[in-house]
Amino acid sequence: MAFLTDRKRAVGMGSAKTGTEHFWAMKVSAVALLLLIPMFVFTFGPMLGKPYAEVIAYFARPFPAIIAALTIGVTMMHFKMGVQTLIEDYVHGTAQKVSIVLMICLSYAAAATGIFAIARLAL
Repeated sequence: MAFLTDRKRAVGMGSAKTGTEHFWAMKVSAVALLLLIPMFVFTFGPMLGKPYAEVIAYFARPFPAIIAALTIGVTMMHFKMGVQTLIEDYVHGTAQKVSIVLMICLSYAAAATGIFAIARLAL
């Protein structure tokens, strides 16, 4: 091994080949959130402070329920990718792997819980 050139030592140590995909996924989810967040605010906002029966009737309609579910799902996926990037940058070793797994589990659990709640309201 002592006779390897610098190039031979570097082969296989380069890019993970997912940086561009991750970058574009973040950009696409950010643009989707630019559209979804205002729609969510305008569909969810009027229901704040309303009685339970009125909220159930409102979210039984497809448009508010779909907007709420999409907003929750896209937000949690954007959160997952962003926090993963932060962990990769600032945490190292075994703690990095454990943190990424826990964060992914947390984001999927939050998305599933939110979408389940919207589905219960809508159905």
